[in-house]
Amino acid sequence: MKTFDIKSHLPTQAEAKAELLQILNSNRNEKIIKIIHGYGSHGVGGSIKNMVQKTLKTALVSNQIADYIPGEATVSLMGFDETIRKYKPLLQADSDFKKGNDGITYVIFSG
Repeated sequence: MKTFDIKSHLPTQAEAKAELLQILNSNRNEKIIKIIHGYGSHGVGGSIKNMVQKTLKTALVSNQIADYIPGEATVSLMGFDETIRKYKPLLQADSDFKKGNDGITYVIFSG
C-alpha cells in the first residue's frame, strides 16, 4: 500500500488540498492508498484532516473513488464497519490498521 504524507511539510489547507487531489488523480490504478494528514494539535481534529474527509466525501459521491475509511473507524463504530469488512484483506497488512489512528485515512479505488 502506498502512503502519502500531506502534513509533515506543514502545508496550508489549500496546499494540502491541491496535493491530495494530485495524489488521487495520479494513483487511480492502486487498489488502496493511505493518506497521512495528522489530527491537529488541539485534540479536536485539524483543518487538514477535516478538508481531507470532506474532499473524499465529494470524490465518493462523484465516483472518483470507491470508498474511504478514516483511521479511527477501525476501532470505533462510525458507520464504516461494512466497508472495513469488505476491504479488510487490503488493510490488514498495514501497520496502522486496528490502531485507531486519527491522523490517517485509507482511500479505496477499486471494489
